[in-house]
Amino acid sequence: MRVEFSVWKEAGPWTARKFGPQRLPSCSKSGTRPGGWGRGTWLGTGLEMEFDCEGLRRLLGKYKFRDLTVEELKNVNVFFPHFKYSMDTYVFKDSSQKDLLNFTGTIPVMYQGNTYNIPIRFWILDSHPFAPPICFLKPTANMEISVGKHVDAQGRIYLPYLQNWSHPKSVIVGLIKEMIAKFQEELPLYSLPSSDEARQVDLLAYIAKITEGVSGINSKSWANHENKTVNKVTVVGGGELGIACTLAISAKGIADRLVLLDLSEGTKGATMDLEIFNLPNVEISKDLSASAHSKVVIFTVNSLGSSQSYLDVVQSNVDMFRALVPALGHYSQHSVLLIASQPVEIMTYVTWKLSAFPANRVIGIGCNLDSQRLQYIITNVLKAQTSGKEVWVIGEQGEDKVLTWSGQEVTSHTSEVQLSNRAMELLRVKSQRSWSVGLSVADMVDSIVNNKKKVHSVSTLAKGYYDIDSEVFLSLPCILGISGVSEVIKTTLKEDTVSEKLQSSASSIHGLQLQLKL
Repeated sequence: MRVEFSVWKEAGPWTARKFGPQRLPSCSKSGTRPGGWGRGTWLGTGLEMEFDCEGLRRLLGKYKFRDLTVEELKNVNVFFPHFKYSMDTYVFKDSSQKDLLNFTGTIPVMYQGNTYNIPIRFWILDSHPFAPPICFLKPTANMEISVGKHVDAQGRIYLPYLQNWSHPKSVIVGLIKEMIAKFQEELPLYSLPSSDEARQVDLLAYIAKITEGVSGINSKSWANHENKTVNKVTVVGGGELGIACTLAISAKGIADRLVLLDLSEGTKGATMDLEIFNLPNVEISKDLSASAHSKVVIFTVNSLGSSQSYLDVVQSNVDMFRALVPALGHYSQHSVLLIASQPVEIMTYVTWKLSAFPANRVIGIGCNLDSQRLQYIITNVLKAQTSGKEVWVIGEQGEDKVLTWSGQEVTSHTSEVQLSNRAMELLRVKSQRSWSVGLSVADMVDSIVNNKKKVHSVSTLAKGYYDIDSEVFLSLPCILGISGVSEVIKTTLKEDTVSEKLQSSASSIHGLQLQLKL
């Protein structure tokens, strides 16, 4: 057995285009290999030789659980003896590299009365079998990937079996069986038509779908799909804030199913650790359709561009949301969209416009964390008696936020002014760490999903309040329930100074919104 190394990059060169129902090459007879399914020098086994356990053990010299891996691959060989094994360099999207065992071959898929050989490639991580393999389609030059529920544009395969991988109950043979079953529902590859004219027609049809905010996924099946999950929540973004929200929501036991959409590249984020340690009821995916039928969709993503001006930074976020919001809104048409991306007031407005959701179902995290902290500081740190009054931080995040007592700004009572000033001094030294924002988000999600009718200071459409006549989102005390904002707590006492400050914030925000390209 000879070892030959090659380099394979995680980001495939394929374009995600879906063409009509062209026929793939039919399944070959047992004992023969279908032509045109890829080429190269393969190591290890084939139909013409016995499974080489000792050869595999030598290849897996650096694997942590080599014997367990070899035993499992022996079992794979019993069911799929035509797979070919090799050791190659896998290049992750963050440019890190590892020499990994991988195997390729075809799996038989019955689709619309015909059997097709679907070419696949499995990469076995060095922590196998405690970590799931990385699975890809392996299309040839005359084939195109059909982006769908279980396959992305690079051909990477996403399945519930992978997300829920747990040794020893999860095995590669079981994964392949689920893969076959899922591909029978939605064929992942199509042959390219020989006619350039036909190819162009199909391509234009695909582009037309994209401009309407619909991917190549069969949206009708999603519209008719019955939501059997009682409480499903999706977190969009695998950065620190997305991870913090996921952990906080999971810890509170709010969701029966929690989906984390990791849109980042490579393995720099913490989602890999979540996959390794397998939190209950948490699914990590890059497929937007995994969010379908969520009750709450939480946006934590922020563009990390190199733009110079503040306007350019915000516009790059808008551009990213323009691709995400319509699709996520389509998959969860009755959800509440909760925005934690920055600047939160503007990105909540952008989400509202792009989703076409009613304003009560699009809210930002606003000043909820500041309000909760301030209430705690006054009651538990300063040990002050507030005579049943509640204190709220409203307006916009940052220096222009406004403090109110039971709907009245602190302008009259000396004791309240002194107490507020002291509390605000203590509040200013508290930074908004990702984990603290995550806890605040989880509290809001709890109020929404469980219809608690609890008051939170969140970014909501402020038009019509405090004489604001523009479409801007500002943080106001709101009652949150299953439909989002069910009521805005109105001020009944003196509010001239409050109105002046909020109107100033609204004017500034509205001016920036007018410069954005939605």
